[in-house]
Amino acid sequence: MYGNNPYINNYNPQPSLDRINGQIAELEKMKQQIQQPPQQPQIPANLTQNFQIAPTNNNVIKYANSLEEVERNVVIGDTPFFSNDMSVVWIKNTKNEIKTYELNEIIPKDEKDLTIEYLQAQIEELKKGMIANEPSNSDDDAEYVETSSSKDDEPTRTASQKSKPSSISRVSNSKKK
Repeated sequence: MYGNNPYINNYNPQPSLDRINGQIAELEKMKQQIQQPPQQPQIPANLTQNFQIAPTNNNVIKYANSLEEVERNVVIGDTPFFSNDMSVVWIKNTKNEIKTYELNEIIPKDEKDLTIEYLQAQIEELKKGMIANEPSNSDDDAEYVETSSSKDDEPTRTASQKSKPSSISRVSNSKKK
């Protein structure tokens, strides 16, 4: 009879003790985690950091097709605007003042080019000297009288009295480079 009676206390405390001991162990682990400083995440050894610096407005080159396009743009500092073919540059400042410059390519010359230019300049000077030394037309020899009209009070002059242009030829002795 005693074995089948549900009212008899057959209490086994072992499962309850195991459950309580498990909860105490979990609480101890949580307590240790709170007391320890947080762990830093581990960074891989092969990590590289690249920084790209943004350009400042002072070094920016802008392109424009016309002066009107330059006038429409707002600038922070002195800003150059180049035409697409690089033949004109406009420089605009913060006061909206625009200066326009024309650009020409400078081609370096070697000794042969300099010699050719020197000889061509000498030829041109000789041609000018020859043209200046040519005898003029025979109009200077003919004497004709200009009559003064009633409107002009200019005195009468002959063609030989009129001033003649002087034909002085100067040849410079340029030094060869």
